[in-house]
Amino acid sequence: MSDASLRIGLYGGAFDPPHRAHRALAEAALDQLSLDRLLILPTGQAWHKSRSLTDARHRLAMCHLAFDDLARVQVDDREMHRVGPTYTIDTVREVLAQYPGAQVFLVIGADQLQLFRTWHRWQELLALVTLAVAERARRIGDDAIDASHPPTDLREADLPHVRLQMPLINVSATALRRRLSREGSSTISEEIPLVSQPVASYISQQHLYQTHS
Repeated sequence: MSDASLRIGLYGGAFDPPHRAHRALAEAALDQLSLDRLLILPTGQAWHKSRSLTDARHRLAMCHLAFDDLARVQVDDREMHRVGPTYTIDTVREVLAQYPGAQVFLVIGADQLQLFRTWHRWQELLALVTLAVAERARRIGDDAIDASHPPTDLREADLPHVRLQMPLINVSATALRRRLSREGSSTISEEIPLVSQPVASYISQQHLYQTHS
């Protein structure tokens, strides 16, 4: 297959930690976009994050545990090695230089679409990628999801995109870190797992999120 016929998805984020909604979105992107490859890109120094991220080596290790068993998925650590703030436009240009002519899909959530015009060089970025947007449930509190209301209306962003259909999943990384801080890692894989068992074991072994808020 030539690079010009490749369909490549880019799915970036802090993945702090990677949870089952991240996994569901990766699966939806692979299936619904008919991707040849999906790059999971844990961020380095995120320009838009006010809090400090968990050490990159832990987030990278958890991403491998969360995604390595998915066919056509590659955990890509290029953003973690970049000096200074991490900008998506730089990653996209690197990928296009590596795979000239490939069709690139940028996988994001509806909340990110609403903020897309605040991204660094967003107009240039929009000319290089197809936005693939997952609808998310409306949040009504730190740990709560209101599934009785429709997801964020993607039409409000007024930007060209394709939709990714995925189930509404009641989990966020922020709420998960708070729960881990309160209850420890022994609870996060019980009943409906919030993270995979390998990720839960890693969090426990490395004593992560014990002081996160």
